[in-house]
Amino acid sequence: MEGVQQARQRLEHARAEALGRLANLTGDYDAVVAASRDTNADDEHDPEGATIAFERSQIGALVRDTRAQLAEIDAAVRRLDDSTYGVCERCRGEIGEGRLEARPMARTCIGCASAR
Repeated sequence: MEGVQQARQRLEHARAEALGRLANLTGDYDAVVAASRDTNADDEHDPEGATIAFERSQIGALVRDTRAQLAEIDAAVRRLDDSTYGVCERCRGEIGEGRLEARPMARTCIGCASAR
């Protein structure tokens, strides 16, 4: 299995990227909310209202996804700390290095992931 230091660096990199994405999304969300304050509050009859509501919904979903990714990264760090990182949660076998390189927060080996 890959070295603990390499795994920790990958997870820290993934965390930094996710935090940057979250900051951008939060800024985008704030801009959409600010734009909606400047428009008619009647979403049903305002042609821009539906677009703004859709954008707000889309950004909200991306924020939730990014927060879930951060939670996965934190869980992977905990597995790293308790020496269970790289062990499949289903079959208890080893998660391949290639999978961990591509998806550092992977919880399952490729076999178990594809069996879902």
